[in-house]
Amino acid sequence: MLHTFAIYVDNKPGVLNRVASLFRRRAFNIESLTVGHTETKGVSRMTVVVDTDEYGARRLEAHLYKLVPCRRVDNITSSPSISRDLALIKVAATGEARTHVMQLVDVYRARIVDVSPESLVIETTGTEDKIDSLVEVLRPYGVVEMVRTGRVSMARGLAPVKRNGARPSTTSAAEISGDVSSCSV
Repeated sequence: MLHTFAIYVDNKPGVLNRVASLFRRRAFNIESLTVGHTETKGVSRMTVVVDTDEYGARRLEAHLYKLVPCRRVDNITSSPSISRDLALIKVAATGEARTHVMQLVDVYRARIVDVSPESLVIETTGTEDKIDSLVEVLRPYGVVEMVRTGRVSMARGLAPVKRNGARPSTTSAAEISGDVSSCSV
């Protein structure tokens, strides 16, 4: 089963390597990884998707808390959440094919972000399945190049993320930057 972790870390050089190395050492394959700034200065948020069972997910969460740069770890797999991927797709399109591609873009609620005489660049967001489906219908026209982000996910509502282990979530968004050195694992 795919598990999605939201990991809040210090925004410093080498943190991504330390987190990725933890997954590598424990023989977990990262299916998707995205990193970006948060609303708190000096804190970045990693969204990591891993294929593991419930026991492996609990182990990973415990090991992540042991890393010094990790401030908070939320397993948002079973929480109501919103997940999206982004893709930019360059398609060879001239003449009548261009019209067909533009109609497909409308059907998928994507948008054209660049037009050249020989190609179109399409931007789409949505679930991984939606993006895969769009790519498949565009293949006959000639997909020249494609780039995709990993999954970004966010728990819905203001309620804290429910935790499976002994650590109940009492952390508010304002407390993300607090010290977790006294957390038990």
